[in-house]
Parts: sequence; C-alpha cells; structure tokens
Amino acid sequence: MEYRELGRTGVQVSPLCLGAMMFGAWGNPDHEDGIRTIHRALDAGINFIDTADVYARGESEAIVGKALQGRRDSVVLATKVHGTMHDTDPNMKGNSRRWIMQEVEHSLRRLQTDWIDLYQIHRWDPETGHDETLGALTDLQRAGKIRYFGSSTFPASQIVEAQWTAERRGHGRYVCEQPPYSILVRGVETDVLPTCERYGMGVIRWSPLAGGWLSGKWRKGAEPTSHRADRIPARYDLSLRENQEKLERAEALAQLAEQAGLSLIHLAIAFVIRHPAVTAAIIGPRTLDQLEGQLGAADVHLSDDILDAIDEIVPPGTNLNAADAGWRPPWLDERSGRRR
Repeated sequence: MEYRELGRTGVQVSPLCLGAMMFGAWGNPDHEDGIRTIHRALDAGINFIDTADVYARGESEAIVGKALQGRRDSVVLATKVHGTMHDTDPNMKGNSRRWIMQEVEHSLRRLQTDWIDLYQIHRWDPETGHDETLGALTDLQRAGKIRYFGSSTFPASQIVEAQWTAERRGHGRYVCEQPPYSILVRGVETDVLPTCERYGMGVIRWSPLAGGWLSGKWRKGAEPTSHRADRIPARYDLSLRENQEKLERAEALAQLAEQAGLSLIHLAIAFVIRHPAVTAAIIGPRTLDQLEGQLGAADVHLSDDILDAIDEIVPPGTNLNAADAGWRPPWLDERSGRRR
C-alpha cells in the first residue's frame, strides 16, 4: 500500500483509514469480532485508525485499545472529543478547556495508550472561542499527551478563523480536517477542500459510502434498510424527496460501476481518494466481511471518463440532502437568529 503525508506533519498514513464507529453498541457489539477486523486491517497495510469518545460512549475506544496491545507503535491513532458523554451533566461535552483536559484522560485510559497521535475536535461549537480550544490542545501537545490536533466537519470560515487564531495567539494549529465527502455529498468541494489545500492541511474524509447509500444495497426495486435510520432518519427516510433523489443517483452510479467492471463500493471510495486534497478515506466496516469488500479500493484508479460520468450524475459541489452535511448552523433553527 502506498502511503501519503498527513498535511505538512511528515507523518505517513495509508489512504484507507479504519474508522471504528461501528465497533460496539452502535454497530457490532462483539468485541472479539471487532478486534479481528482491526487486526486484519493492520495486516493489510492500514496504519491509520480513527475513533471518537462518543462512539457508543467510549466502547469503540475500548475495543481499539484492546486490539492495539503489542501493535501500538506502528499505528497512527486518532480520536475525537466534543460529543455528549453524560445524559444530565452539561459540562461533559463541547470544546471547553475544562472538558478537553478531563476527557483526554478518559480516552487515553480507554485506548490503553500514553499518547494520541491525532486528537480532533468533533464539531465546531459557536459558543466556545477558538482561543479557548486551541490553547487547551496546545498545552496537551506540549505535555506529550497528543502529538497533533485537527478539526472535524468545520465550515470553511471556521477553518480559516482557527488558523488565524493560532497564529495570532501563538497556539498550535489544526493540521487536518475531517469532513463528510462522497459522490452523493460533494458540498465540501466548494470551499472546505480548497481551504484545506491553501493551509496545507490534511483531509481525512468520513463516510465515503454516504452512510451506506453507496454500498450497493440501496437499489431501485429493493427495500433498503440501515441500522442508522432510527438515529438519523433525515438521512434515510424514503418519504423525503431528498432521499428519493439519492436513491435515483445511487442506482445510476451502481450501473456506471457495473459498466466499468467495478463494485459500487470500490468506485465510491476510489472517487474520494482521487481528489488531490484528500489524504485518506475513512472506511467504517461493521464486520470482517465488509472490510474485505473495501480493502481493494486503494488500488483502483478511475479514468477521467469515469470521473466525468460521475460528475454528470452528481455535479461537483452538490449535496443532494442537506442533512448529510453533518452539521447545521444552530441559528437557522432559532427565530431570533433570523429576525430582529
């Protein structure tokens, strides 16, 4: 497997990053099966693993921690902080110094490691200043608990503001961004990806299969289901016009893949890692069989003709469903944010 540099860090990572969201109660509760899947990914040349504290509230991190015993030094390990980790305590979430300093210790314990290679802020919080967050991350970096830090699903304006804040305040900076990006969710091509290129940031993009829509199961005439539908119905409810549109485009893409002699999964992942701004695509298998079906995508090269055909089906910069963007400005849902 050919490796790529993560931004300007000098760290080399595989173009496929193993996402661990499906390990634990959110996907596959069998810890031993999750560990086998992680080991298979490592044996296949993947050296990059991404998880988050909020995935099954720490269970994913615990499974990853068990799997990496004896293999930790050869893995670039990434996790995230921001999501709600308690049902009633309002301070056990967010991007404050108080919570980051507390939660990094919990992640280190669950991951059974002394350091985290890449610690990411899972979402931008408009209520917390970049100075607050970057200051805490810089202190953790200087203490040796994290090596680098990054952002996830930040709007382009906030990527820029965070870079400016780091420079003005003498903090470390985000070295990468983790946005949603797939053939069906191309909105980040408009401004996020060019902004990352401008600042020399790596891009680790999540959900290259568009939350399963490009797995090959969502075909016209079938009755597709998703284990995520109950948690995020806006992305899967077929009574919504936007999701009917996704089904139409997924069908067209499946036919294109068949004509090219590829699986739709390989077409979708190869499309993402072909973009010059993208460092790695996060694959999120729930089982070992799903991992096997995704591994070969790193070796697929899409011709310009195929890429042009993809552009005809889903134009560049297009999100077919706004809910797939992964973050919605809170002021759009507050009347006071739109009216005097």
